[in-house]
Amino acid sequence: MDSTQEVPNVLSLCTGYGGIERGLELAGIKHRVVAHVEIEAFAIANLVAKMEQGRMVPAPIWTDLKTLPVDCFRGRVDIITGGYPCQPFSAAGNRAGRDDPRHLWPWIRQHVDTIRPSRCFFENVEGHISLGLREVVEDLESLGYTTTWGIFSAAEVGAPHQRKRVYILGDSQSDRLSRRAKDSEREGSKNLGERPGQDLWCQSQRPSQALANSDSTLSEGRGVPGGVHQKHPQSNSSCDGVGREATQQWLPEPGLGRVVDGCANRVDRLRLLGNGVVPQTAAKAWTILNRR
Repeated sequence: MDSTQEVPNVLSLCTGYGGIERGLELAGIKHRVVAHVEIEAFAIANLVAKMEQGRMVPAPIWTDLKTLPVDCFRGRVDIITGGYPCQPFSAAGNRAGRDDPRHLWPWIRQHVDTIRPSRCFFENVEGHISLGLREVVEDLESLGYTTTWGIFSAAEVGAPHQRKRVYILGDSQSDRLSRRAKDSEREGSKNLGERPGQDLWCQSQRPSQALANSDSTLSEGRGVPGGVHQKHPQSNSSCDGVGREATQQWLPEPGLGRVVDGCANRVDRLRLLGNGVVPQTAAKAWTILNRR
């Protein structure tokens, strides 16, 4: 790790696969993650694998937010990030709020109070607006942070799905962030601010434009990967990879490999993605909220 650069130190809470921190990079914020906090074993394995592959700077991983030794970070962290558990607020759950055992905000508030970072950057589901967000904003402002928030979606940055999320930015007006970090932040904002949202969505990572239509017809691009011709199991017509002849309706389970078969750790992977953050959305949220 190059420790000579004066870049902001980041403490990542509820890291997941590191989507928020990657979003900071996309927003032009060069930084150093000093530690990750993550309890999910598969997510930890994902982080470790990326560190070993050189795709992520090595940093220690603590597994329990409630027992994190925060005293050693006091005065040494510039930004705290975190996508704390959404289950207490999600419309897909019971919305038990404070009564949900996965409600971690009280511990995060204590950590912010102890560490006193210059900024806090958090993410959660849209349902947080009607349950719990007021508490978060009031707590941050009681600690001296000027706070703003907004709703941002993956569709805004070119993804073919909505995935709306609430992002919260708290600023203590501290001068501790280095001049180099501020310069890189301004540069990131300049590069990011006025570009069309789809420019943020890396072409190499863009999902196929082919999505299932509501009328169950084949969409353009929804053929066999690579354009390989195959016969529809119940038809004499040929369906190709770019949909030129894709006019047949899907049968309940056509033999075109649509259903995942033999994917290792499939449930864990889906859970990791479901709990994760779209980095391009985080980048846009940081830029707009910081400007605000």
